[in-house]
Amino acid sequence: MAVTRIIAMHLNKGRTIAQCLKDRTDYAKNPGKTMGGELISAFGCDPRTADAEFLFAKRQYRQFTGREPKNDVIAYQIRQSFKPGEVTPEEANRIGYELAKRFLKERHAFFVATHCDTAHTHNHIIFNSTSMDCRGKFRDFLGSGKAVARLSDLICLEHGLSVIENPKRGGTSYKSWLGDRARPSRRDLLRAAIDAALEEKPADFDALLSLVSGAGYTVGQGRQITFRGAGQKQSIRLESLGEGYSEAELRAVIAGEKVHVPRKGRAANRPRNQLLIDIQARLRSGRGEGYRRWATTFNLKQMARTVAYLQEHHLMDASVLSARADEAAAHCHALSGQLQAAQKHLAETAVLKRHIVNYARTREVYAAYRKSGYSAKYRLEHEDEIALHRAAKQAFDALGVQKLPSVKSLNAQYARLLGEKKAAYAEYRAAREEMRELMVHRKNLALILQGDEKEGKGKEAEREGR
Repeated sequence: MAVTRIIAMHLNKGRTIAQCLKDRTDYAKNPGKTMGGELISAFGCDPRTADAEFLFAKRQYRQFTGREPKNDVIAYQIRQSFKPGEVTPEEANRIGYELAKRFLKERHAFFVATHCDTAHTHNHIIFNSTSMDCRGKFRDFLGSGKAVARLSDLICLEHGLSVIENPKRGGTSYKSWLGDRARPSRRDLLRAAIDAALEEKPADFDALLSLVSGAGYTVGQGRQITFRGAGQKQSIRLESLGEGYSEAELRAVIAGEKVHVPRKGRAANRPRNQLLIDIQARLRSGRGEGYRRWATTFNLKQMARTVAYLQEHHLMDASVLSARADEAAAHCHALSGQLQAAQKHLAETAVLKRHIVNYARTREVYAAYRKSGYSAKYRLEHEDEIALHRAAKQAFDALGVQKLPSVKSLNAQYARLLGEKKAAYAEYRAAREEMRELMVHRKNLALILQGDEKEGKGKEAEREGR
């Protein structure tokens, strides 16, 4: 079980962004709280120089976009606290890393510092408010805290941990977590238009585009093929629609070389198996009769799905189900460990590349700083470049790098490692889904059996009363 909270980190009055970032990151990385730094993991940055890298990204954002930040948010923090004794510090760090990566969708650099100096192990997940491409900012949307909490609960369930049965949370829902009730996205609607056009058996690719245009889309054929529907501010690139919708694949379908399989959107996905609701606890918290009727119907449907799943997989015996769930969890965690190792290698390669690029970019600034006699005024004007240059030199010394590899060779190495990781991730996703299904059904079966036991005792007491 984990409790989460998302916190905007503001610029303190009378202090620079660099000073504030250093203070916040230094507290999170405190060696006395993180087992000498062993419980720190990162994505898109080097934890040792995260403050300087965050600062440099902000400067690049201003150069690329010409925009000045309208608020004083310099970074964000997700605080994730675990139930005492339920998780090891190492596992807590892995869970925090997975939470940050899935929530941020790999668009923002972050590091996870796990503190184990208190009774409750907890994570400080600090991520840059500026995106990694230095062209966007994190949008702290309405309900972001609830979104983080729900994703944290899901990951805890996948890792075999308990979740909060009756969470008290405010805010409204966010469409990414609406599941089957979500409205089709603009890409879902565009895919549907392409599917309908293909059913008309167009003679060639241009005829296909003409049919999609007739469905209300403006088609652009520049360097990339794009579509813009009525009321859309931005066009949608064809290549962004996913598998089955690339130009090459659509041409192959038109030529009769391939069968088109429409991709179903969120609203068309099958209902996910979910945990049963503790109706009595919800009623005690103030829910009304209408909620009771809805929850009763919901539970009946989930019970039916659970029983059908257990019968199909011959898991009606609770002990067999529990053993299978534990086995699936162990397999999933083993694959997760392999992916973590691959990600670590990727991160090390990316960090080395970043330091090499930063070193080259800031060499002239640092040379001028040295020529100025290490002027305090010059240092204040070029604080982030000087910090990055020094960080790069420190990283090279720590890694024992004597001859710097070329960026081209690092790019090739990174591409190879990324390909291997993507291949392994497909197996991990399948294992994770199986584990989640088994965990949900094991919990539901326990609740069903518990309910049957209570009902049996109630009938026995009623007979004795008579």
